[in-house]
Amino acid sequence: MSLKSVPVYRWKGAKDQYKSGKDGIASEYKSAKAACGSLSGNANDICKAEASGKEKVAKAELEAKYKPSEDASYKVRVARADADYSVAREKCDDKAGNDKDVCVKEAKAAEIAANADAKALLKISNANQVADDKTAAARMKASEKRAAARQDAATDKRNAEYAVAKEKCDTFAGDAKAACVKEAKVRFGQS
Repeated sequence: MSLKSVPVYRWKGAKDQYKSGKDGIASEYKSAKAACGSLSGNANDICKAEASGKEKVAKAELEAKYKPSEDASYKVRVARADADYSVAREKCDDKAGNDKDVCVKEAKAAEIAANADAKALLKISNANQVADDKTAAARMKASEKRAAARQDAATDKRNAEYAVAKEKCDTFAGDAKAACVKEAKVRFGQS
């Protein structure tokens, strides 16, 4: 079973809660962005980056809650990494020279590491799903083989029992023997 065929489980009243969640996120973003208006310079830029980052993460989390999947979880991790990078990059603007260059490189390295971890988790999850699918298929195949083996064994036993019953019919002659063989065929499912 691939991830695309996994049923989507939604919480009760999902559409209303989803729309309400989106409206709440938009409202929080506007409020947070408005609060940044009292700040100036780089503090204002940092504040806006934090507000924008929180909005993107909240939207990704809402989507993941509304339509749970490994892909949705991956998008939440990426949104967090991007938000953290944006804020860290803005904070680097308070520095100058080599300190600023190092700060930017550290922020980028942290983003790359977070994205790499997110991608690794997605690949691991997908690999586990494939393994689970293969395991389920292998179990099904083994179950079918067990059933076939049991059927073969039952057929072999029935044939052996028929051979014994037919041999016992040899003690009779004529119509009695024919009736005995006919009854043995019916009892042991022989044609």
